Amino acid sequence: MIIVRCKDCNTEIKGDTQTKSCGCPNMLVVTGDTFTARNLTNIIVVKSNQEKTTNGLTSQDLEWQEQRRKRKVRKLDFEIR
Repeated sequence: MIIVRCKDCNTEIKGDTQTKSCGCPNMLVVTGDTFTARNLTNIIVVKSNQEKTTNGLTSQDLEWQEQRRKRKVRKLDFEIR
């Protein structure tokens, strides 16, 4: 669930399955987890349910990437006929 506040009319709107609007000239509209307005600089996100992810890789994945980066490249010699 997301809670967004409009700076123009100072109303807080909770994100729900229904579309909700603040009604001021900025026209803040919240639908589910998304929101839009005419001027987004006049909007404050009070609460968001988005999880903060660092890079999505586990420590095992990072270790594998380091090993892969350090590997030697084999040069193959082919006989030219």
